[in-house]
Amino acid sequence: MQSMTAASDPANPAPASPDEPLEAQFGPHRFYAGEGGGSEEFRGARFDVADLRGARFTDCDLTGVTIRDCWLTNVSISGYLSNVTVNGVDVSDFVSAELDRRHPERVQFREGQTADDVRAIWDTIERLWAQVIERAGRLPAAALTQQVNEEWSFAQTLRHLVFITDAWASRTVLDEEMPYHPLGLPQSWYPPADAAALGIDLTARPGYAEILAARADRMAVMRRIVADLTDDSLGRLCQRSPAPGYPDEERTVIDCISVVMDEEIEHYRFAVRDLAVLEAS
Repeated sequence: MQSMTAASDPANPAPASPDEPLEAQFGPHRFYAGEGGGSEEFRGARFDVADLRGARFTDCDLTGVTIRDCWLTNVSISGYLSNVTVNGVDVSDFVSAELDRRHPERVQFREGQTADDVRAIWDTIERLWAQVIERAGRLPAAALTQQVNEEWSFAQTLRHLVFITDAWASRTVLDEEMPYHPLGLPQSWYPPADAAALGIDLTARPGYAEILAARADRMAVMRRIVADLTDDSLGRLCQRSPAPGYPDEERTVIDCISVVMDEEIEHYRFAVRDLAVLEAS
Protein backbone atom coordinates (compact mmCIF):
# COMPACT_ATOMS: atom_id res chain seq x y z
CA MET A 1 0.00 0.00 0.00
CA GLN A 2 1.26 3.49 -0.78
CA SER A 3 2.83 5.41 2.08
CA MET A 4 0.83 8.30 3.51
CA THR A 5 3.73 10.66 2.88
CA ALA A 6 3.99 9.93 -0.82
CA ALA A 7 1.47 12.60 -1.80
CA SER A 8 3.43 15.28 0.04
CA ASP A 9 6.74 14.45 -1.60
CA PRO A 10 7.79 15.93 -4.96
CA ALA A 11 6.30 13.84 -7.77
CA ASN A 12 9.45 14.00 -9.89
CA PRO A 13 13.14 13.81 -8.99
CA ALA A 14 14.85 17.14 -8.51
CA PRO A 15 16.91 18.36 -11.48
CA ALA A 16 20.65 17.99 -11.12
CA SER A 17 21.25 21.40 -12.68
CA PRO A 18 19.24 24.50 -13.66
CA ASP A 19 19.50 23.44 -17.31
CA GLU A 20 17.39 20.30 -17.00
CA PRO A 21 13.96 20.64 -18.73
CA LEU A 22 11.78 20.11 -15.65
CA GLU A 23 9.01 22.50 -14.69
CA ALA A 24 9.53 24.43 -11.48
CA GLN A 25 7.67 23.22 -8.41
CA PHE A 26 5.56 25.72 -6.45
CA GLY A 27 4.16 24.92 -3.04
CA PRO A 28 4.42 21.56 -1.23
CA HIS A 29 1.66 20.02 -3.35
CA ARG A 30 2.45 21.74 -6.66
CA PHE A 31 0.19 24.21 -8.34
CA TYR A 32 0.09 26.42 -11.43
CA ALA A 33 1.43 29.87 -10.59
CA GLY A 34 -0.91 31.65 -13.01
CA GLU A 35 -0.22 33.90 -15.98
CA GLY A 36 2.98 35.78 -15.32
CA GLY A 37 3.74 33.58 -12.32
CA GLY A 38 6.75 31.35 -11.99
CA SER A 39 9.13 33.89 -13.48
CA GLU A 40 12.31 32.37 -14.97
CA GLU A 41 14.10 35.71 -14.83
CA PHE A 42 16.65 34.47 -12.31
CA ARG A 43 16.93 30.84 -13.39
CA GLY A 44 20.61 29.98 -13.56
CA ALA A 45 21.54 33.52 -12.45
CA ARG A 46 24.77 34.36 -10.67
CA PHE A 47 24.97 36.84 -7.82
CA ASP A 48 28.59 37.78 -7.17
CA VAL A 49 29.42 40.16 -4.31
CA ALA A 50 25.73 41.09 -4.20
CA ASP A 51 23.98 42.69 -1.23
CA LEU A 52 20.93 40.45 -0.68
CA ARG A 53 20.28 41.45 2.93
CA GLY A 54 16.59 41.26 3.75
CA ALA A 55 15.70 39.41 0.54
CA ARG A 56 12.65 37.13 0.78
CA PHE A 57 11.89 34.07 -1.35
CA THR A 58 8.33 32.73 -1.10
CA ASP A 59 7.07 29.66 -3.01
CA CYS A 60 10.26 29.63 -5.09
CA ASP A 61 11.93 26.58 -6.59
CA LEU A 62 15.53 26.83 -5.38
CA THR A 63 16.60 23.38 -6.58
CA GLY A 64 20.27 23.29 -7.48
CA VAL A 65 21.09 26.63 -5.85
CA THR A 66 24.73 27.02 -4.79
CA ILE A 67 25.74 29.47 -2.05
CA ARG A 68 29.49 29.83 -1.51
CA ASP A 69 31.63 31.95 0.81
CA CYS A 70 28.60 33.91 2.00
CA TRP A 71 27.50 35.30 5.34
CA LEU A 72 24.31 33.60 6.52
CA THR A 73 23.36 35.30 9.79
CA ASN A 74 19.83 35.42 11.22
CA VAL A 75 18.65 33.39 8.22
CA SER A 76 15.30 31.57 8.36
CA ILE A 77 14.57 28.72 5.93
CA SER A 78 11.31 26.78 5.76
CA GLY A 79 10.44 24.25 3.07
CA TYR A 80 11.06 20.81 1.62
CA LEU A 81 14.70 19.82 2.24
CA SER A 82 16.64 17.12 0.46
CA ASN A 83 20.41 16.94 -0.04
CA VAL A 84 20.90 20.33 1.64
CA THR A 85 24.59 20.69 2.42
CA VAL A 86 25.95 23.36 4.77
CA ASN A 87 29.74 23.65 4.99
CA GLY A 88 30.09 20.15 3.57
CA VAL A 89 27.53 18.57 5.92
CA ASP A 90 24.17 17.30 4.66
CA VAL A 91 21.80 18.73 7.29
CA SER A 92 18.58 17.29 5.84
CA ASP A 93 18.42 14.23 8.12
CA PHE A 94 19.37 16.27 11.18
CA VAL A 95 16.59 18.78 10.55
CA SER A 96 14.07 16.02 9.92
CA ALA A 97 15.07 14.15 13.08
CA GLU A 98 14.81 17.27 15.22
CA LEU A 99 11.39 18.09 13.82
CA ASP A 100 10.31 14.52 14.55
CA ARG A 101 11.52 14.90 18.14
CA ARG A 102 9.57 18.11 18.60
CA HIS A 103 6.51 16.91 16.69
CA PRO A 104 6.05 13.12 17.02
CA GLU A 105 2.83 13.38 15.04
CA ARG A 106 5.08 13.64 11.98
CA VAL A 107 6.39 10.14 12.66
CA GLN A 108 2.90 8.77 13.26
CA PHE A 109 1.79 10.26 9.93
CA ARG A 110 4.81 9.03 8.01
CA GLU A 111 4.54 5.47 9.30
CA GLY A 112 0.78 5.09 8.78
CA GLN A 113 -0.36 2.55 6.21
CA THR A 114 -3.88 1.31 6.99
CA ALA A 115 -7.34 2.77 7.40
CA ASP A 116 -7.02 2.30 11.16
CA ASP A 117 -3.75 4.23 11.03
CA VAL A 118 -5.53 7.08 9.24
CA ARG A 119 -8.19 7.19 11.94
CA ALA A 120 -5.53 7.22 14.67
CA ILE A 121 -3.65 10.05 12.96
CA TRP A 122 -6.84 12.05 12.56
CA ASP A 123 -7.54 11.57 16.28
CA THR A 124 -4.12 13.08 16.95
CA ILE A 125 -4.74 15.99 14.59
CA GLU A 126 -8.09 16.77 16.21
CA ARG A 127 -6.52 16.68 19.67
CA LEU A 128 -3.62 18.95 18.70
CA TRP A 129 -5.85 21.51 17.01
CA ALA A 130 -8.32 21.52 19.91
CA GLN A 131 -5.40 22.41 22.18
CA VAL A 132 -4.10 25.15 19.92
CA ILE A 133 -7.58 26.66 19.41
CA GLU A 134 -7.97 26.84 23.18
CA ARG A 135 -4.52 28.41 23.45
CA ALA A 136 -5.29 30.98 20.77
CA GLY A 137 -8.56 31.82 22.49
CA ARG A 138 -6.63 33.19 25.47
CA LEU A 139 -5.01 35.87 23.30
CA PRO A 140 -6.55 39.28 22.57
CA ALA A 141 -8.82 39.18 19.52
CA ALA A 142 -6.47 41.46 17.56
CA ALA A 143 -3.62 38.95 17.94
CA LEU A 144 -5.53 36.33 15.97
CA THR A 145 -5.34 38.47 12.82
CA GLN A 146 -1.76 39.59 13.44
CA GLN A 147 0.91 38.27 11.09
CA VAL A 148 4.25 37.13 12.53
CA ASN A 149 7.20 37.72 10.23
CA GLU A 150 4.79 38.27 7.31
CA GLU A 151 3.42 34.73 7.63
CA TRP A 152 -0.31 34.01 7.72
CA SER A 153 -2.13 35.05 10.87
CA PHE A 154 -3.78 32.39 13.00
CA ALA A 155 -7.16 33.28 11.47
CA GLN A 156 -5.74 33.06 7.95
CA THR A 157 -4.20 29.67 8.72
CA LEU A 158 -7.61 28.31 9.74
CA ARG A 159 -9.11 29.71 6.53
CA HIS A 160 -6.40 28.01 4.48
CA LEU A 161 -7.15 24.66 6.11
CA VAL A 162 -10.81 25.15 5.17
CA PHE A 163 -9.70 25.43 1.54
CA ILE A 164 -7.41 22.42 1.85
CA THR A 165 -10.27 20.26 3.12
CA ASP A 166 -12.58 21.50 0.38
CA ALA A 167 -9.99 20.86 -2.34
CA TRP A 168 -8.35 17.66 -1.18
CA ALA A 169 -11.25 15.93 0.61
CA SER A 170 -14.65 17.16 -0.56
CA ARG A 171 -13.63 17.82 -4.17
CA THR A 172 -11.48 14.72 -4.68
CA VAL A 173 -12.52 12.00 -2.22
CA LEU A 174 -16.23 12.92 -2.08
CA ASP A 175 -16.34 13.94 -5.78
CA GLU A 176 -18.15 17.23 -5.10
CA GLU A 177 -17.87 19.63 -8.01
CA MET A 178 -17.97 22.95 -6.10
CA PRO A 179 -17.40 22.38 -2.38
CA TYR A 180 -15.41 25.55 -1.77
CA HIS A 181 -16.35 27.78 1.17
CA PRO A 182 -16.31 31.51 0.29
CA LEU A 183 -13.93 32.31 3.16
CA GLY A 184 -11.45 29.56 2.27
CA LEU A 185 -7.95 30.80 1.55
CA PRO A 186 -5.84 29.19 -1.20
CA GLN A 187 -2.06 29.43 -1.21
CA SER A 188 -0.70 32.97 -1.53
CA TRP A 189 -0.01 32.86 -5.26
CA TYR A 190 -3.22 31.15 -6.34
CA PRO A 191 -4.58 33.23 -9.25
CA PRO A 192 -7.37 35.55 -7.99
CA ALA A 193 -9.47 34.85 -11.09
CA ASP A 194 -9.37 31.11 -10.38
CA ALA A 195 -10.29 31.70 -6.74
CA ALA A 196 -13.24 33.89 -7.79
CA ALA A 197 -14.41 31.19 -10.20
CA LEU A 198 -14.57 28.83 -7.21
CA GLY A 199 -16.76 31.30 -5.31
CA ILE A 200 -13.94 32.31 -2.98
CA ASP A 201 -13.74 35.95 -1.92
CA LEU A 202 -10.07 36.77 -1.32
CA THR A 203 -11.02 40.24 -0.05
CA ALA A 204 -13.34 38.87 2.65
CA ARG A 205 -12.61 39.75 6.26
CA PRO A 206 -14.77 37.29 8.16
CA GLY A 207 -15.10 37.40 11.92
CA TYR A 208 -13.24 34.86 14.01
CA ALA A 209 -16.44 33.12 15.11
CA GLU A 210 -17.41 32.61 11.46
CA ILE A 211 -13.97 31.20 10.69
CA LEU A 212 -14.18 28.80 13.63
CA ALA A 213 -17.60 27.60 12.47
CA ALA A 214 -16.33 26.90 8.93
CA ARG A 215 -13.26 25.17 10.31
CA ALA A 216 -15.33 22.97 12.64
CA ASP A 217 -17.60 21.99 9.74
CA ARG A 218 -14.64 20.96 7.57
CA MET A 219 -13.05 19.02 10.42
CA ALA A 220 -16.34 17.13 10.69
CA VAL A 221 -16.18 16.36 6.95
CA MET A 222 -12.79 14.74 7.44
CA ARG A 223 -14.03 12.85 10.49
CA ARG A 224 -16.86 11.35 8.41
CA ILE A 225 -14.46 10.41 5.61
CA VAL A 226 -11.93 8.65 7.84
CA ALA A 227 -14.69 6.89 9.81
CA ASP A 228 -15.86 5.14 6.63
CA LEU A 229 -12.42 4.20 5.29
CA THR A 230 -11.38 0.63 4.63
CA ASP A 231 -7.97 -0.62 3.59
CA ASP A 232 -9.34 -1.37 0.12
CA SER A 233 -10.88 2.07 -0.34
CA LEU A 234 -7.55 3.83 0.27
CA GLY A 235 -6.44 2.88 -3.24
CA ARG A 236 -9.59 4.06 -5.03
CA LEU A 237 -8.85 6.56 -7.80
CA CYS A 238 -10.35 10.03 -7.41
CA GLN A 239 -11.86 11.48 -10.59
CA ARG A 240 -11.41 15.22 -9.95
CA SER A 241 -8.34 17.40 -9.44
CA PRO A 242 -8.35 19.46 -6.22
CA ALA A 243 -8.90 22.74 -8.08
CA PRO A 244 -7.92 24.49 -11.30
CA GLY A 245 -4.16 24.93 -11.46
CA TYR A 246 -3.20 21.55 -10.04
CA PRO A 247 -1.55 18.96 -12.32
CA ASP A 248 -3.90 16.60 -14.13
CA GLU A 249 -2.73 13.27 -12.75
CA GLU A 250 -3.99 10.17 -11.00
CA ARG A 251 -4.69 10.56 -7.29
CA THR A 252 -5.92 7.90 -4.92
CA VAL A 253 -7.97 8.42 -1.78
CA ILE A 254 -4.88 7.96 0.39
CA ASP A 255 -2.98 10.48 -1.75
CA CYS A 256 -5.63 13.12 -1.13
CA ILE A 257 -6.18 12.36 2.54
CA SER A 258 -2.42 12.45 3.04
CA VAL A 259 -2.28 15.98 1.67
CA VAL A 260 -4.97 17.10 4.12
CA MET A 261 -3.20 15.50 7.07
CA ASP A 262 0.20 16.79 6.00
CA GLU A 263 -1.18 20.33 5.77
CA GLU A 264 -2.87 19.95 9.15
CA ILE A 265 0.37 18.80 10.78
CA GLU A 266 2.61 21.39 9.16
CA HIS A 267 0.28 24.32 9.80
CA TYR A 268 -0.13 23.19 13.38
CA ARG A 269 3.64 23.46 13.67
CA PHE A 270 3.60 26.95 12.16
CA ALA A 271 0.68 27.97 14.39
CA VAL A 272 2.34 27.00 17.68
CA ARG A 273 5.56 28.67 16.53
CA ASP A 274 3.78 31.96 15.88
CA LEU A 275 1.53 31.74 18.95
CA ALA A 276 4.66 31.61 21.10
CA VAL A 277 5.78 34.90 19.55
CA LEU A 278 2.36 36.52 20.08
CA GLU A 279 2.20 35.31 23.69
CA ALA A 280 5.60 36.82 24.40
CA SER A 281 4.76 40.21 22.89
